[in-house]
Amino acid sequence: MKNVTIKDVAKAAGVSYSTVSRALTGSPEISEETRSRILQLSKDMNYTANTVARAMVMKTTKLLGLILTSVNNPFMSELAYHIDRQARARGYNIILCNSSRDSEQERELFELMMGRQVDGILLLPSGIESYNKLHPYLSRIPTVFIGENLREVPESYVSVDNYRGAQIGVEYLYKLGHRDILYFGRRRGSTTHQLRAEGYAAACEHFGLTPRYCNNTFSFSSVKYGYQLAKQLFSRERHFSAIFAATDTNALGIMQAAEEIGLRIPQDLSLLGFDNIRDSSLPRIELTTIEQPMKMLASVAVDTLLDKIQNDQAGYSHRILSPALIERSSCAPYTPAAKK
Repeated sequence: MKNVTIKDVAKAAGVSYSTVSRALTGSPEISEETRSRILQLSKDMNYTANTVARAMVMKTTKLLGLILTSVNNPFMSELAYHIDRQARARGYNIILCNSSRDSEQERELFELMMGRQVDGILLLPSGIESYNKLHPYLSRIPTVFIGENLREVPESYVSVDNYRGAQIGVEYLYKLGHRDILYFGRRRGSTTHQLRAEGYAAACEHFGLTPRYCNNTFSFSSVKYGYQLAKQLFSRERHFSAIFAATDTNALGIMQAAEEIGLRIPQDLSLLGFDNIRDSSLPRIELTTIEQPMKMLASVAVDTLLDKIQNDQAGYSHRILSPALIERSSCAPYTPAAKK
């Protein structure tokens, strides 16, 4: 089938090429009656605008690139949904890519986005090395990092206060009477997880508690890996009454492993997560967790990127959002039986 061009629409409408172009771009130089007639005719003829050609003229594609480390991760898929909604509300569309936590693939996708002439890029980095690998490109296209606190790096990022979030979690469990709180899922290679572990350790020191850890030996967090680590953990004698999971996905894996051995949550073991993914609020789960405000995270990230796009002299900004405790039913006041 032959593609319908703007010239085909002009011929069918009996007007000039430039008149059709003005109608499609919303120019005030033609009457509303002419515009409506041309737009209806374009629709009837199944005309699709040549966005590449338009971008060359308008100097913008109205496209934003979004690179995630894992589309399968519940937190990231929910965040992508909110980013898409926020971008559309501001007149932009999203091109979504998945780096699979591979820094080299991440770099290739970044180049791909630039080649597609996106106006800017939102990136959930694959690891702490992402900034150095992408540094040669960052001066060429507006970029905002999401989720990973780059600390003193002179690039824009938006993140939640992971350190404070972990402190809030320990404070909550301490108020419930728990004195033996295990931190589950500590792992290397992520500033986010490093900050959460540091916040947990600082809160333990404040309350005079002994930090206890179950390290994540895998390269990322998931329900599957949380389940596998929890099975190993529960096979040993238990010396804790509460678990603070580094992510909600880890917590869901812990729940699965606990159910298999008849360990009741929260009667026998209190469980606290981090992220507040959608599944956390489901019946029979009802996970108490530390919330990352995903909608706000998406809104601030998109706004920050658009500010950079519209003002190339805007510099960089570091935005740290406040986490919040979401109380459900997976935690209970400490009782001596809870450590048996």
